[in-house]
Amino acid sequence: MTKDYFSKLTLEEKHILKDKGTEAPFTGEYNEHFEAGIFICRACDNPLYESNTKFNSGCGWPSFDDEIEGAITHYEDLSGGRVRTEICCKKCDGHLGHVFVGEQITAKDTRHCVNSLSIRFKSYSKLQRATFGAGCFWSVEKLFKATEGVYLTSVGYMGGDTDKPTYKEVCTGTTNHVEVVDLYFDSEKVSYSTLLNLFWANHNPTTLNRQGFDNGTQYRSIVFYHNEQQLIEVEQSIKEQQENWENEIVTQVIDSSTFYRAEEYHQNYEKNNPNNPYVKNVSVPRLRKFQNAYPELLKENH
Repeated sequence: MTKDYFSKLTLEEKHILKDKGTEAPFTGEYNEHFEAGIFICRACDNPLYESNTKFNSGCGWPSFDDEIEGAITHYEDLSGGRVRTEICCKKCDGHLGHVFVGEQITAKDTRHCVNSLSIRFKSYSKLQRATFGAGCFWSVEKLFKATEGVYLTSVGYMGGDTDKPTYKEVCTGTTNHVEVVDLYFDSEKVSYSTLLNLFWANHNPTTLNRQGFDNGTQYRSIVFYHNEQQLIEVEQSIKEQQENWENEIVTQVIDSSTFYRAEEYHQNYEKNNPNNPYVKNVSVPRLRKFQNAYPELLKENH
């Protein structure tokens, strides 16, 4: 049975998201909203846009020049006697608005024209942040991206001595940086302790500087904590997890430092490179293990 994402919406929200309506220009609550955070679907909470992609186009509706990868479906729209591209939430298929290209307003030459009633804003200040290193960040990102309550993931480097390191530099093992997944999550939907359990369950925390065939200090098991409460939970979690391992857990626990986002081709790597041998032989089995062990934590569209 298909879930009805629209049943709890107001009549005005349903008119936009389900009936493909359009709110009047310059009336939406997010038209002039530029706080740092994430815009999610009002019907199903699917993350749609990062705030750093929003700009003032002067059109009267919230405008974005990029979407969170895999969040939106594009449809040809022939209504009104013209050809346009409709954009809908990929998870619930709720109508968001239309996308236009070729206007030369931003460097990306794209404008997502979105109804405020289709979206809801989550401030970064209201979300919590977590950072984990558990081997190659390609597969680790996919695990957390598939977890309900995790709104945004990025892969990159943390903990080293080199400013703005490149992947090639990190792979030399001389920067002391670790390949990590940096994420924002809603603690009302998923707790930090649950994320820690996923972290432990999906790698071997007793192998020093190695996960499977991946060897080097950049692959070491590590948790970067972002506040004192996270530190307390990590230390307690290690004590509990040690009972499950014959060998000593060697996971490092370190105060978070500057996160350097990795090169764009590393972001969402598994999704963009499904035929890569590493993805097929390591990432996919790792995700299936997660799906089988924690089906209740899995997002519906994963």
